[in-house]
Amino acid sequence: MRASLNISLPREMKDWVDQEVARAGYGTTSEYFRQLIREDQQRRLRDEVDAKLLSALDNGESVVLTPEWAEERRRELASRIAARQAKQ
Repeated sequence: MRASLNISLPREMKDWVDQEVARAGYGTTSEYFRQLIREDQQRRLRDEVDAKLLSALDNGESVVLTPEWAEERRRELASRIAARQAKQ
């Protein structure tokens, strides 16, 4: 089920959003904002993983970055994003 969210923007920002929607080929402004939110969610999850890696390194833990490790992190992040989106 989708929920509505209304936001107010200064005219200059709304004009910029409208231009970006047209430039990038989004069908609606809502699609544009959903994409921005998805990107922000992914960026935050990457930041979380980076912080955990740095913490592990600071604590002297050994981290071996293999393709398998990266794929497991990707799957974990995708699962967390899907879970967060399902809650919305």
